[in-house]
Amino acid sequence: MVLGDEIRLFSGRASSRLGQNITEYLGIHLGSIEVKSFSDMEVYVKINENVRGKDIFLIQSTCPPVNENLMELLIMIDAFQRASARRITAVIPYYGYARQDRKDEPRVPITAKLVANLITVAGADRVLTVDLHAGQIQGFFDIKVDHLFAAPIFIDYFKEKHFDDLVVLSPDVGGVRRARAYARRLNASLAIVDKRRPMANEAHVLHIVGEVKGKHILIVDDMIDTGGTMLAAMGVLEERGAGEIYASCSHPVLSRGACEKIEKSSLKELVVTDSIPLEENKKVSKIRVLSVASLLGEAIRRIHENRSVSSLFV
Repeated sequence: MVLGDEIRLFSGRASSRLGQNITEYLGIHLGSIEVKSFSDMEVYVKINENVRGKDIFLIQSTCPPVNENLMELLIMIDAFQRASARRITAVIPYYGYARQDRKDEPRVPITAKLVANLITVAGADRVLTVDLHAGQIQGFFDIKVDHLFAAPIFIDYFKEKHFDDLVVLSPDVGGVRRARAYARRLNASLAIVDKRRPMANEAHVLHIVGEVKGKHILIVDDMIDTGGTMLAAMGVLEERGAGEIYASCSHPVLSRGACEKIEKSSLKELVVTDSIPLEENKKVSKIRVLSVASLLGEAIRRIHENRSVSSLFV
């Protein structure tokens, strides 16, 4: 179906490649916008075409450098709002600050809510995102939120491997629902990591609940940052006689030398999406990238045409 002249897609610097792939899927051109930083790192934005009365989709992940990309997103939203766009949808494949979604100790902020407020006040009418770290973040917004899931992309990929002894492993209790959905679709068993996190970016795996001996293992998570939880879980899995270990995550943050650790580990393969663009130094042989361009593109088409987005996952 050919899209009309009322829709326009633009991308920030964090998601330029993904934005191009989405427009190729939709069969339209990527909008012209100038985004640059002054010598003091202030962000400058200029829209190079008329967007008055248009349905705007603005693609920008708030990935590292998080603050710079977030500020760029806010300034772009403001520019489109002041240019009289009819509707502005912030397409945020990776929503930064999502892990700060509650007060888990005294005198700390709920930064995920603050970011939601900033996006709303900047002028966004709607948010489209993929695999939020916590589903309740949708409730932090006072505007419409469409929450997509990358699970079908991963499930189709792993189905092609034809494992007959697969165990899907959740790296924590909070991810059990996600792991159970994978296990059901892949006709696999379920296992859970029991861990403690004494401080940010550190995890101690105590033990694993479930039978893993001699099995193929698939660790599923929404994001991998330093890789500490996954690598610690792999150590326990190997002690318990597990077979080949695979992993998948929607958002490959991969900080603090995570790629080097993964490449040197016994992990068979890490499958990620392009919600966060992988820098050249992070493109290692064990990491396979699957694109969410068609998923986001189809959701954008349906939002523009006022059709159901949730039916994508039925």
